[in-house]
Amino acid sequence: MKKRIIIALVSLAVIVAALVGYDFVISPSHTKTANDSASNPTAGASASPSQNKGKKMVLIVYFSRNKGLYDGPAKIGHTKVIADYIQKHTGGDEFEIQPVDDYPDTYQETTDRAQREQKEDARPRIKNPLPDVSKYDTVFIGGPIWWGEYPMIVRTFIDSVNLNGKTVIPFTTHGGSSLGNTKQLLEKQYPQATVPDGFAVSGTEVDGARDSVDKWLTGLGY
Repeated sequence: MKKRIIIALVSLAVIVAALVGYDFVISPSHTKTANDSASNPTAGASASPSQNKGKKMVLIVYFSRNKGLYDGPAKIGHTKVIADYIQKHTGGDEFEIQPVDDYPDTYQETTDRAQREQKEDARPRIKNPLPDVSKYDTVFIGGPIWWGEYPMIVRTFIDSVNLNGKTVIPFTTHGGSSLGNTKQLLEKQYPQATVPDGFAVSGTEVDGARDSVDKWLTGLGY
């Protein structure tokens, strides 16, 4: 009887030892370690600010008259066409400057108002809320050239935001005035900004300007 008890106790000890040993073997697989990440790169993966390091955050600001040059046919304004080309190339955000008081439908009435606003150094009101520019590294600013410069409503935007320390790039559509004084204006307004050479194209040529825009942006590093 005593011998049987001893055998039973030994057998029980063996079983307990086996169970304890099994637990020691499988326990590490339930504890995440640094080696897990090496063997499974997706384990615990999350977005990191370093993943976006070097990426330029881009904002494209523009005012566009929704008419063709001299009231010719146009599905969208010429400047918007160029803004959309820039957006497609850079992946940036767009902000369209919308006036509280819409500009006239006819070209002549628009140019008359534009000239009057320029003489008065007016700052027409913008209808839509201005964007938060603080998160952007680069801001493109576009508009048609009216009487040698941006429409005064673009000046309203420029006066309302601080773009010092950023890269600020003009682009324009025109009837013969190219960039007008836009580069000089931006350099004066934002003396601590970098203002590279801008892009200008005749309003009648915007539909075929995609390649030229892409080449210009690539040359700027975008």
